[in-house]
Amino acid sequence: MSKPKKLIGMTDLVDFPDLELMNVQAKIDTGAYTSSLHCKKVRLIKSGTQTKLRFSLIGKTGEPHREFYSDQFSQRMIRNSFGVAEKRYVIKTRIILFGRTIRAEFTLADRENLKNPVLLGRKLLRNRFIVDVSQKNLSYQAKQQSMVISQ
Repeated sequence: MSKPKKLIGMTDLVDFPDLELMNVQAKIDTGAYTSSLHCKKVRLIKSGTQTKLRFSLIGKTGEPHREFYSDQFSQRMIRNSFGVAEKRYVIKTRIILFGRTIRAEFTLADRENLKNPVLLGRKLLRNRFIVDVSQKNLSYQAKQQSMVISQ
């Protein structure tokens, strides 16, 4: 039996435990297939026979960029918001929504000129969430409420 679908709003604050990022602003976008994570300086680093992907993630305002490395990545063609196909690197990482840890794919993209550093697409949302665009930060509110109850 599948888990019941949770109601999620137009935006939320999400956690990425593998990347040590907490309360990151995310836009819920049913028009996007793949989820996306804002980063800079995405490069392949070759060390002997091994190739790793290096990328810098932007912390909260005023915090320095932090570098991460991954040896589990792929590259594929993704249509951007303008409908133009571009090659992007894709990593798998964990995201926490409503206390539930989900392993999902995220394309690495420069989202500096966009309001939200994270975009959650249909692939992550499907069979898990129902979107109500009149709501926001429902997962974050649930997290705050559970912290108050546990104290």
